[in-house]
Amino acid sequence: MASAIGSASAAVIISGAGAGAQSLSALDGSRARATGGSSSKAAAESAVTGCQRAGGVLPHPLPRHRLSATRRSPVDALANQRLAFVRGSSSKSCAVGGSDVIAVGSGSQVGMSPPNHQSSSSSFDVVQCIASEPASSVVSESDLPSIPVVPAMDEVAVASNIKYHADLTPCFAPAKFELPQAYRATAESVRDTLVRRWNDTYAHFLKVDPKHTYYLSMEYLQGRALLNAVGNLGLSDTYGAALQRLGYEMEDVASEEPDAALGNGGLGRLASCFLDSSATENYPVWGYGLRYKHGLFHQVITEEGQKEYAEKWLEKGNPWEIVRYDISYPVQFFGKVKEDENGKKTWVGDEYVNACAYDVPIPGYNTKNCINLRLWSTTVPADTLDLAAFNAGEHDKAARPLFNAEKICSVLYPGDGSREGKVLRLKQQYTLCSASLQDIVARFKARAGPGKPVNWLEFPEKVAVQMNDTHPTLSVPELLRILIDEEGLDWDTAWKITQGTCAYTNHTVLPEALEKWPYDLFKELLPRHAQIIETIDESFVESVIAASTSEEREELVERIARMRILENMEITQLAEEEEEDSESEDEGEEEYSSEEKKKKEKEKEMKAAEKEEKVKMSKEEKKAAKAAKKEAKARKAEEKKKKVPAPVMVRMANLCVIAGHTVNGVAEIHSDIVKDEVFNDFYKMWPDKFQNKTNGVTPRRWIRFCNPELSEVITRWLGTEQWVDDLSLLSGLAKFADDKKLHAEWEVAKTARKVKLAAYIKKITGIAVNPNVMFDIQVKRIHEYKRQLMNILGIIYRYKKIKEMTPQERQNVVPRVCIFGGKAFATYEQAKRIVKLVVDVGRVVNADPEIGDLLKVVFVPNYSVSVAEMLIPASELSQHISTAGMEASGTSNMKFSMNGCVLIGTLDGANVEIREHVGEENFFLFGARAEDVPRLRRERAEGKFVPHPRFEEVKAYIRSGVFGGDYEPLLWSLEGNEGYGRGDYFLVGVDFPEYLEAQERVDQAYKDKEGWVKMSILNTAGSGFFSSDRTIQQYANEIWNIKPCPVP
Repeated sequence: MASAIGSASAAVIISGAGAGAQSLSALDGSRARATGGSSSKAAAESAVTGCQRAGGVLPHPLPRHRLSATRRSPVDALANQRLAFVRGSSSKSCAVGGSDVIAVGSGSQVGMSPPNHQSSSSSFDVVQCIASEPASSVVSESDLPSIPVVPAMDEVAVASNIKYHADLTPCFAPAKFELPQAYRATAESVRDTLVRRWNDTYAHFLKVDPKHTYYLSMEYLQGRALLNAVGNLGLSDTYGAALQRLGYEMEDVASEEPDAALGNGGLGRLASCFLDSSATENYPVWGYGLRYKHGLFHQVITEEGQKEYAEKWLEKGNPWEIVRYDISYPVQFFGKVKEDENGKKTWVGDEYVNACAYDVPIPGYNTKNCINLRLWSTTVPADTLDLAAFNAGEHDKAARPLFNAEKICSVLYPGDGSREGKVLRLKQQYTLCSASLQDIVARFKARAGPGKPVNWLEFPEKVAVQMNDTHPTLSVPELLRILIDEEGLDWDTAWKITQGTCAYTNHTVLPEALEKWPYDLFKELLPRHAQIIETIDESFVESVIAASTSEEREELVERIARMRILENMEITQLAEEEEEDSESEDEGEEEYSSEEKKKKEKEKEMKAAEKEEKVKMSKEEKKAAKAAKKEAKARKAEEKKKKVPAPVMVRMANLCVIAGHTVNGVAEIHSDIVKDEVFNDFYKMWPDKFQNKTNGVTPRRWIRFCNPELSEVITRWLGTEQWVDDLSLLSGLAKFADDKKLHAEWEVAKTARKVKLAAYIKKITGIAVNPNVMFDIQVKRIHEYKRQLMNILGIIYRYKKIKEMTPQERQNVVPRVCIFGGKAFATYEQAKRIVKLVVDVGRVVNADPEIGDLLKVVFVPNYSVSVAEMLIPASELSQHISTAGMEASGTSNMKFSMNGCVLIGTLDGANVEIREHVGEENFFLFGARAEDVPRLRRERAEGKFVPHPRFEEVKAYIRSGVFGGDYEPLLWSLEGNEGYGRGDYFLVGVDFPEYLEAQERVDQAYKDKEGWVKMSILNTAGSGFFSSDRTIQQYANEIWNIKPCPVP
């Protein structure tokens, strides 16, 4: 029997159940004996070469997948040869013929499940060859020769594994192997390793039984997974080389992946950074979210501005998710609450859906740990379809339950201007909370073991639930419902467990973002939860009243009105006391009058008649006052009856603060505002409950993988790559900040990214930009408080002034490319007007032959994580110019600074701390301080604001029609003193003069190239604090009380 090496008819098949990260050892001699082969690396490579020539499929990591019978491979970039995919059996002989080499499979027959094998230490499985043509001879296993084993992460093995997935787990027709097929096969190849690590991680967690944190977030802005996954696994070079063998570049293959449309802005991106850091730091953390089919929306920029279309990221499936058909939970809505004779309450719903689990593995960097993001998708059982109605032609009626279920996970943040929209939003939030809490409770109960009693008092010792903003607030009443109604706990015990489990992160001080929902809607949609919330609210009000001693009644009423969960609900406890006090007061007055009468009868006759007359007049006055008071009280009661009461609203943030054991802000200034303004009453009551956890971003995605050129420079100068998971090491760059050699390398790296961005802009927008000029970037959600409007007004002013210059004067202008990106909510008309203004200004400026490269204005459409990964590394100046006190933190400012970008901004959010860490001289500061904002708004309302001439000049220029469009509604918002949509609430006019002055300082600094590069280096050097690894460690130690649990 000839050797497989070099055999033109041999093909290979994978078997066994090997898993891990190390290379395979040679096969055991009893399973396969070498025939002229060697276990050396050289022999292994020779074996691989032979299998390549034979058109073979090399090692792949799918030990549990059964291979199909003999087939012809339609796509084989390595060799277009015939392949045979046959699984042998250890209990039966395998027929071979001729001089071909054979090998026995894993011990299962074709179409049968393989037997259990003990895992080896390999990430890939044993390579075995089998003949391409059957013959009559039969050989026992002991007679089979072996071939050398390929190292686990060899690029040839990886290439073959990718090819295997293209052939045997196809999602495309088999006639081609183009980029879409290459991406899918590569993703499935990487996923195999992730699944193994996922399994190993949770087997280890099950053994150790640590406390888990469950992170509930309405959105996760994951971005593309391929480059992040291979980077965290340490396989970037291997997969890159493997794809080159197949004729593709990794970058091109990765570009085929759509961004997961599971989020919108900083909230979702932070959640994704936290999962990455939790895995990297080996924490037992599990994320929960919803699997949105169409995301927020796909943004298209036209001459009319922003247009919204449904996202189609799931159109071709998602190779990174694993559907768990065995994990689903019922979620109900509407209905009524029944109570039995023992007082036990049961909620019987009128509408039901099933929440089905889809798991997304999240690998850590430089660790074996791989944690989980569980996403819920909603559906109904097939028998819900009313076939009778369908066959009668009532198709809509028949399919309505299915549509009602699927629309829950259809769109992120659907419009809630209508009652139907509010119902859908609440359904989304409750689905997330109910399915997740049912899953959490089931996992906790499973730890006790089947048939064993559950110690519920241990729940807070094993479970931490983090509510990422107010969207998961319903976790509180849902956990209480499960504990009381389903597990039979009493209220006090359930409340103690809930408070010990739940914590709340506040992400905003904007009133519209501190969610409030109509209480009558709650009672209709979630009747049991409405009861639970009312009980919490009543208990809280009673506790506040009981704790109040010296407080005046009116002050107490106002404080309770600010703090309670149910806004506009009558304070019945105080109303009853007031009525009792009133009756007591009336009785007291009557007794006093009787005693006074007796006293007067006993008065001595020597009292002067005048004095007696005066006392009598005083009594009459008192009676008259009493009568007037009663009359006023009756009139007030009558007016109260006629007045339409304000609707009772459920304040979600207040519920979070009352029920959570910890409340944290996300930047120092934000946490101070939370304590001093937003939740000041609660802070005075529970000062120890409030903390700050300044946000961070993962340095893997946001510099190491998206900016490889700069990363290589950093690693070379620091002498280590350990900075990737210990970002504090970046501070070591500061000592080289004046080194000319570093300057040169730094500029080359930055220019390389600028060139790539220029090419991307040309491809996406058709606008040609010069990569040798300043790249000035503002990318974030479009909102008035983020003040993209001020940025474009500054650009208009700059354009106007350049137009007024002589050719000689223009030679002193610092050329700029001003880049915008971000989505305006579909129903936020003012934000959409800002987008249109940017587009219109760009259309005029970019076409002006007098301007040329001196100024370009670009709006990059459909801003996303992958777009950010293109923009941020190329940035030189980035604008973070929100109204002071209104941005909770921001995380894009951290990403820009980390990539050597200089910031211009206000003292708002994390800008404050960034400026402290990078140095005040390396940050362009302007604008009002947060403590001045209330006074400035008050002065504006009083008519004391005088607009700066340059501000008026810009508005007049827009009104001249040079940019077209009707921008009066936008300009009106900057004018007037007060009123809805008026009075310049976000202080654009106040800060505009200082903003222009700061931009002039930017121009002067940019002319000094050496000084600017030094500022860039020092920004990177000072960004080490802003790693999400640091943030997660603080959450773990100070809020969740969890410990690292690394897989050995």
